[in-house]
Parts: sequence; structure tokens; C-alpha cells
Amino acid sequence: MKNELNVSAPIAKKTPDPGKELGGSDHDKFNLIAVNQAVNCLWLANASDEDRDRLIQGTLIALKGIAPRDEMEGMLAVQMVACHNAAIECYRRAMLDNQSFEGRQMALNQANKLTRSYTSLMETLNKNRGKGQQKMTVKYVHVAEGGQAIVGNVDRSTGGGVEREIEEQPHAKQK
Repeated sequence: MKNELNVSAPIAKKTPDPGKELGGSDHDKFNLIAVNQAVNCLWLANASDEDRDRLIQGTLIALKGIAPRDEMEGMLAVQMVACHNAAIECYRRAMLDNQSFEGRQMALNQANKLTRSYTSLMETLNKNRGKGQQKMTVKYVHVAEGGQAIVGNVDRSTGGGVEREIEEQPHAKQK
């Protein structure tokens, strides 16, 4: 079959064995499998040899751009590229001239799911790299004029706070 690739052979005639910059691993066999998995997800059935090489080179450039740093990131990168390509194919099919309304809806729904999956994969990669969203809690304390505030947690059972009757406080209503 034209679409299948041999895992032990280089991807394209002009492409050397993939290095760590494509698969993220120090092991060439892993990198080669990862690259082949990404390339095997391309729709190459009707592609000319020139288009095929262009699609393969684009996939290699995408993997290199993601720059996986280890095997886990390499697998995420392959999934991201495959997911992106599948989503774009669904968008393309949705826009075919003779496409039925139902066919268009089905393709757009699949593209939507794939786009969400891509976003989830990207968030996972960023979180692994320490770039994910960080949670920050902001608490506001309002202190009236003449009042006092303590920053931090106060546990009155251990004597960490001073209890006063409300009448003794300057801002309290007088009886």
C-alpha cells in the first residue's frame, strides 16, 4: 500500500532518521516509530508524490516546532499533529460543494470534537512544561479607619487573636 510506511526505513528519501528534536527520545527507534505514527495519520491516498512529500515534510516541521523533550511529550506531539490533521480534513469535507446538510453537520461536529481534543492535548503539554494555568487566590480585607488588620490565619484557641467586646471597638455603634 502506498499509505503504509516501514518503521525501520527513513520517512522520505530526503529525510534522515529522525532525531530527538522530532520524537523527544534519546532512543532513535522510539523517534522513528513516533514520526511514522504521525505520518501514517496523514490522508495520502490521492496525493501526488510531490504533495505527499510536502505533507510529510509539513508533519516533520510541526513535530520539530512542538520540540518534545522526552518520550511522553513525543507521544503528545504525535497526537497533536494527528488531531490537527484530522480536524482540518473534517473542515475540508464539510465545505465540499455537493455536501448534504447532514454530511456537513457531521463533519463539523467531528471537527469540533477534534479541535477540543487538540486544545486538551496542548494544555497537557503546557502543564507538563510548567506553562499551564496557575491557581492564585486573592483575598481582600477591608479595614475601617482606625481599625487594625492581621495578615495571615488567626486561631483564637491558641491565643493568636485578641477578643474584645464590640462596644470597645471605635467603629462600633454605641448603646
